Order: sequence, then structure tokens, then C-alpha cells
Amino acid sequence: MAAAVPAPDPTSGPIPVPVRVLGGPTVLIEYGGLRFLTDPTFDAPGDYPAPSGRVLTKTAPPRIGPDGLGPVDAVLLSHDQHADNLDHAGRALLAEVPRTFTTPSAAGRLGGTARALAPWQSAELPRPGGGTVTVTAAPALHGPRGCEPIVGEVTGFVLTSAGLPTVYVSGDNASLELVQEIADRYAPVGTAVLFAGAPRLPVLDDALLVLDGAGTATAARLLDARRVIPAHCDSWSHFTEGREEVVAAFERAGLADRLELD
Repeated sequence: MAAAVPAPDPTSGPIPVPVRVLGGPTVLIEYGGLRFLTDPTFDAPGDYPAPSGRVLTKTAPPRIGPDGLGPVDAVLLSHDQHADNLDHAGRALLAEVPRTFTTPSAAGRLGGTARALAPWQSAELPRPGGGTVTVTAAPALHGPRGCEPIVGEVTGFVLTSAGLPTVYVSGDNASLELVQEIADRYAPVGTAVLFAGAPRLPVLDDALLVLDGAGTATAARLLDARRVIPAHCDSWSHFTEGREEVVAAFERAGLADRLELD
């Protein structure tokens, strides 16, 4: 009798998950035959009024526009209340996408095909070749503890499917404690799309609103991520760090071999 062939380990070996960073927090992920888009921001450079009299300035256009995307099966929207995560063109795109997964408060504001997912709540999408992809909302905190009345509700996402590596999208998260909770459930993670950029807000005593480079490297280690794609660290002037700081942090942490830059 022939020996049984062990099932492949979806967290090791070649990574069958194409990921393309389009600028800022906008990332196209192809997973299980489906195409997921995170936080769509497709406007040209310019200024955006923000709460407390601030102005957010976009400094670079996206690598491709909505017309060059091709079909999108679902948007993974960390939140809708800030222009650097959902701008005018991004809002228009939502009407053309079959479904948008986001926070309960954002779903209430957006309406349409937006679907609310509370932390750890899941939805299943059919894969073209059979089976399903499970989209699970991962907890996130857009600043220090207690920041929600100022910055609002945010979420991350986890994608899972039989035979495929787990994908984690952090969204605008600044809490390593929450990353540990996610790691407790899902580590090792095949691909981690980690938002960085280290934005800060004076009204919150300049605390981080999203992880800096060092925090991103720590998150990668907690998740035991096999592959890390940094996002949300370019194209906006209020980010206090860029990709260079993320690369340097991963080099210091001895994790440079896990970092993928396109």
C-alpha cells in the first residue's frame, strides 16, 4: 500500500496570493479566485478638510485608476470617515462593487451594498471553482485606548479558505495588543498586509494613529507572518514615516526576508 501523501501546508512554500499596492492604503488582493480591494483612494493629489480644522494633503496619484482595476468582487473598507482611506473616487467605486465589508457605523452611513461586520463576525463568499472564502472582521484601534470618540470605529480583516494561506489586512490599527489577539487565533499568517505610516494627532498627544515601522515589524513577528506587504505609508503628507522607515525596522528586527515591496 502506498504511503499517504501529507496535505500541503498552506503557510509555507510558494505563496499563491497576488497582492498589488496601488498607493496609500489601497491594495488589490487576488484570493481564491476572487478580487478584493482595500480602502479605495483614487483621487488626484489635493487637500481634504478633516475634523478639528485639519487638512489632509494627498501628494501622489494612485498607480492605476478605477478604470484599470478590472472587476472587484468585494471591498475591504477599514473605515469611511477619513479621506486617506476613502476619497471621492473611492466612494463612487463602491456603487459598482457587489459588496463592501466594513464597520457597523460605516455601513450605516454608506448604505447601498455595504455590509457591517463586527469584530470576529464572518461572511462567506463562493469561490468560482467551488468552496468559499471566509471574510472575518479583525479588531482594530485607530490610536491609543479610548480614542474612538475622536477618530471613530475601524476594522481589519482576515481572509481564509481551504488550501490557501491566511491573509490578514490590518486596516488603520495602532494596537499591538489587538495584533496579539489576532495572532492567537490565526498565526502563522501566510500574508500580512500591514498599514503603517505612523500618523499622529495633536489632540491625542501625538500618539500613533497607525503603527510605525518598529510596530509593524513587531506585528509581523507576533503573527509569525511568512510574507509582509506594507501599505498606508506613502501618498499622504500627514504620514510621519514612509517605506524607508518600515524597511529599516524590519532589517533591525532580522525580518527583512519576509518583507515584500513592489
